[in-house]
Amino acid sequence: VWSTHPECSIVLHLQEKENCVVEWDGVSCWPAASEGEIVSVLCPLLTEQGWSEPSVPYYKACYYDAPEEDEDMRNEKNYFDLLKLIYSVGYGLSLAALLVAVLLFCSFKLLCTRNYIHLNLFLTFILRSVAVFVKDFVLFADKSTNHCTVSTVGCKAAVSFFHFCVLSNFCWLLVEGLYLQTLLIFTFTQTSKIFRIYFSVGWTPSVNVVIWVLLKTHLDDECWDDLESSLWWIIKIPILLSIFINFVIFLNISRIIVLKATQMNPSEKQVITLVRSTLLLIPLFGVHYTLFALIPEHVGVKPRLVFELVLGSFQGFIVALLYCFLNGEVQKEIQGAVRRYRT
Repeated sequence: VWSTHPECSIVLHLQEKENCVVEWDGVSCWPAASEGEIVSVLCPLLTEQGWSEPSVPYYKACYYDAPEEDEDMRNEKNYFDLLKLIYSVGYGLSLAALLVAVLLFCSFKLLCTRNYIHLNLFLTFILRSVAVFVKDFVLFADKSTNHCTVSTVGCKAAVSFFHFCVLSNFCWLLVEGLYLQTLLIFTFTQTSKIFRIYFSVGWTPSVNVVIWVLLKTHLDDECWDDLESSLWWIIKIPILLSIFINFVIFLNISRIIVLKATQMNPSEKQVITLVRSTLLLIPLFGVHYTLFALIPEHVGVKPRLVFELVLGSFQGFIVALLYCFLNGEVQKEIQGAVRRYRT
């Protein structure tokens, strides 16, 4: 659910402490002045290349005054740099694993209804990983530009694509929950006939994102990568609904599993299998997102960032591992392919 970039958190946090408005011209930061007042700022430090490039990033030029705040901001920036490095590794690993998983499903033609749903979920995780890298590159590759409060065309496109990918990902997590719930309740349901319903549920975010883009363009066109606008609820409500519906489904499925197990007087081995099968549903349904779903974005920012950015970045890898690489059908096909290759 979190969308504001960690580097923007530094800028936005420090802006709240400022009583005056500042203006960034790409080289220097100019404080606000009343009518008739003359303001001057020091020239940037000369480098070997002269003044050919901006000397420092926006947030350093505009908010690097008090020594005690310098130290705080350095620590804050080091924290966010480490966070960005970890989630970049997580999304990169997820992207690689998911691409291999999609290739395996398509190569071995394991495309029943269940695997079609898995395949679409893998695709949304791939898109989500790509969207994170695109957003980071477009918004923060150029340190001299302040994308945190002013959005360019590239920024708007990157943020819109990011919202679509994240929302699609949550909707397909919901489809996974609905499909499993359907199998448990309606034993003889022809799931292939209701796949069209699943498909429409999974890709409806395109409508929400289009509505959000149109309203954002006409009503709030200043900064697109923020969580303060009331228009954000167009994106957030479907995400929250998918999280809580999946949480209810998870509880119900866990109840059914435990009920059936207790009726069978399970052995210790069966209990372990039961616990494992229940835990496997957590990454598939995205149950872990429930922890911060109802907490306001400004509360517990650092734990939220660690939980949603770092752990969320590895979710695609975990899903690919559990539902492709450890899948019995896939392993059987790989073993068969290896045997055919050897002979």
